[in-house]
Amino acid sequence: MAIRYKGICKSLDDLPQRTAPAGAVQFREPSSRQLALILNVGVLVILALLAIPFVSLAEPYLYLDESLPSEILGLVGAVAAVVPHELLHASCFKEEAGVYLYPKGGAMFVLGLEDMSRGRFVFMSLLPNIVFGWVPYLVFLLFPHLVGLGVFGLLSTAAGAGDYLNVFNALTQVPKGAAVYMSGSHTFWYQKAGA
Repeated sequence: MAIRYKGICKSLDDLPQRTAPAGAVQFREPSSRQLALILNVGVLVILALLAIPFVSLAEPYLYLDESLPSEILGLVGAVAAVVPHELLHASCFKEEAGVYLYPKGGAMFVLGLEDMSRGRFVFMSLLPNIVFGWVPYLVFLLFPHLVGLGVFGLLSTAAGAGDYLNVFNALTQVPKGAAVYMSGSHTFWYQKAGA
């Protein structure tokens, strides 16, 4: 595995692509305008759903002066986790994975051109959300006085909306045993010969 910072992506059309294997099928993905809407709504829905238990459990601690620094730290930590989030995605590639900054879309992302099983693609998509979102949020649910950890987990879970869409697409579109790969700004699947 090699993780390389590839710099600023000015256009998604300039991203590396690979030659499509026979029978490759592109994921049915929304247009960029629809994607922006889906992701924004997804983030808001996740925030709203997680905010209900968060507020009810954290309420006794939210307005204490000693909680404010940890709440701010949770917020700052969630923003700072963007880079390690992408590095965790990249760590799931066996070959080279490039990390790109895409200011026009307000995003950072990873691109690797290798084949993955559907299961590894799902794991790669979810790993940062589990580590930075789900686990901290679950710890907060068990120990509600850790309000800053709750803020960090809540925001990090919501920030994974695009990853959840990739998981949904993989689970609903990719047949069992098919290989999944990325090329440019799209994801594809295909049945390997003899599979």
